[in-house]
Amino acid sequence: MGTREGMGVGGPAGANLGAVRSHNAALVLGLLRDAGAEGISRLELAERTGLTPQAVSKITARLREQGFAAEAGRRASTGGKPRTVLRLVPEAGHAVGVHLDRDELRAVLVDLDGAVVAQRRAELDLGAGAPAVLGVLTRAVEGLVGQALGLGDDDGLAGVGTLLGVGVALPGPLDHARGVLHRVTGFPEWDGFALRDALETRLGVAVVVDKDTNAAALGLSVRGEGGSGSFAYLHLGTGLGAGLVIGGSVHRGARTGAGEFGHQVIQLDGPPCECGNRGCVEALCLGAVGRGEPEEAARVLGVGAANLVGLLDIDAVLLGGRTVAGAPEVYVRGVGDVLAAQARREGMPGGAVPVRAAGGGERIVAEGAAQLLLGRLFGRGDA
Repeated sequence: MGTREGMGVGGPAGANLGAVRSHNAALVLGLLRDAGAEGISRLELAERTGLTPQAVSKITARLREQGFAAEAGRRASTGGKPRTVLRLVPEAGHAVGVHLDRDELRAVLVDLDGAVVAQRRAELDLGAGAPAVLGVLTRAVEGLVGQALGLGDDDGLAGVGTLLGVGVALPGPLDHARGVLHRVTGFPEWDGFALRDALETRLGVAVVVDKDTNAAALGLSVRGEGGSGSFAYLHLGTGLGAGLVIGGSVHRGARTGAGEFGHQVIQLDGPPCECGNRGCVEALCLGAVGRGEPEEAARVLGVGAANLVGLLDIDAVLLGGRTVAGAPEVYVRGVGDVLAAQARREGMPGGAVPVRAAGGGERIVAEGAAQLLLGRLFGRGDA
């Protein structure tokens, strides 16, 4: 069939079948991105994907015609003539990432490397109803793309040739596969709203919808911040949730509902939570934040994190969100202390699970939302 036996060296195996041509192109594009400006030769691409050199030549020729790849010079070989190396062309494609928070919108435009080309922020009331929220989002996205790439009056976003689409991340729960919202905590009026379809109709381009925590976890995984194993990203802002990366892939669960971390009950008959329960981690955490007690909020967050570590045996805990960004040292230290006590108590091999602040600041969710589009281009099945 044209493929080599077994797996390619250092990467997933490809298949020389017309039906999976886009899969093979995604593998090649991913390796081009990983190689950076130095580039990678066709022979190396063949070795790492398990594809034949002929198949790689066809794929790279097509990518060059489409503008996604270009020559990056020549590299000396162990024998014969020097090899031509290829690199990714970052400006050949763009994606918009949007973070819909309860009270604000953040949007970024990124290139194929994930570098932010332009960004916008706008005030938002998630409870103002779908027409108002979609209007704010549409204006922000069109303004962002128009500012950076130009936007014609005739065909809008669909006429911007390098735009792959728009990724939108917001509080859950929601159905990632269908792009339908469920009963967003504090905003039950969104229950059952088909956000993806509504936005595709308005914007005229592909739209992907996911939870804010999943998007952030995907972005962190792409950047390698969580390492090559499993980690939890805990997002504390206007709410509290978790994004889980298990075995290198975002874990959404059978019904895409994984990561509702904030609504685990840790205090029976505790303070009421907007989800309808009492004593949720989110209610206790946000209550402490509201009282100006970040150390107590960090301790509560640590208790929830310890439960997660005990259940999943993950490699790391990353912290982010607007509230964490206001006092990162306090939250890293507070959560770390609880996990260290857990490790001592249980005699964990290797000691406590490390805790650190996630990179990306307040753009972390928006940048991750853009990766919902880019991940598909580069063959990440969890995007």
